[in-house]
Amino acid sequence: MSEILDTLKEDIKDAMRARDTERLSTLRMLHSSIKNRAIDQRKDLSDEDVTEVLTKEAKKRRQSAEAYEDGNRPELAEKERNELEIIKGYLPEPLTDEEVAEIIDEVIEATGAESRREMGKVMGAVIPRIKGRYDASKVKDIVLEKLD
Repeated sequence: MSEILDTLKEDIKDAMRARDTERLSTLRMLHSSIKNRAIDQRKDLSDEDVTEVLTKEAKKRRQSAEAYEDGNRPELAEKERNELEIIKGYLPEPLTDEEVAEIIDEVIEATGAESRREMGKVMGAVIPRIKGRYDASKVKDIVLEKLD
């Protein structure tokens, strides 16, 4: 059983006691998403699985906030950003650009990659190490820069 899920359940109870409706709503939504994933996979989820669900939910909030900003709906964008902050509280500490660069350097050295053609090897080894802690879409650019 996931420790993150246990913490989430306790936080739901605390939010109910505190009558914090905004936080409670977000926590219930997260719990529902995690429960749906467990049902889909027909198993109890590990912390890694839960982190994956939380990462997807955070990405949804980020994209929604941007869309609302573009649509001139700042009040809805603010609501999405508030939910994102709550979700971030359950995610592992994010990696910095420097830490990711170090990981990429280690992987390039370990795989012996020298050109862009070997980017797949590097990406395949880097992504599992940063999963849920760094935006994977940014990794490609860093890898390409280092393999030039």
